Amino acid sequence: MDVILVNEKDEPIGTMEKLEVHQKGLLHRAFSVFIFNEKGEMLLQKRAAGKYHSPGLWTNACCSHPQSGYEIISAAIQRLQEEMGFTTSLEKAFHFIYKASFENGLTEYEFDHVLIGNYDGPITPNAEEVQDYCYLSLTEIKNLLQSNPLEYTPWFKIAIPKIEEHLEGQIVNRHGVTSFH
Repeated sequence: MDVILVNEKDEPIGTMEKLEVHQKGLLHRAFSVFIFNEKGEMLLQKRAAGKYHSPGLWTNACCSHPQSGYEIISAAIQRLQEEMGFTTSLEKAFHFIYKASFENGLTEYEFDHVLIGNYDGPITPNAEEVQDYCYLSLTEIKNLLQSNPLEYTPWFKIAIPKIEEHLEGQIVNRHGVTSFH
């Protein structure tokens, strides 16, 4: 699978095979999906043990890399279906760049588009991608990040304060529909 190489303005500068990009630590386009239920709890997944990096760590609902020619939101909706077994509408919240090195010699250097959605239906995770899942409040997540930081992915730890800041500007109506400002 090829990923889209980008500059720090998210302008495409080429494509390269995913593993090679992570071996060379090159900046590439990615997305992270954050899902909330009507109680305001966030859906977390525990990455499957067979993942090539960050296996067995807790993180947001799903993450991946859009393919060339795909819009980020449609790629994210498709990946959410592949990993968690459901679809829902998503909105872009913000983006950030992060770099993290892993014990296996790979480096994530991503221009990460953060997408947010709401969902309260059944979840049927793909066992090759997801080992476990749960919904937790932001307060519970922040407490767990402080007490057990090594159990969470690097991008998740960076994104949580940004998500919290973003959510301060939203309104949730009685039906759980979120409006972003």
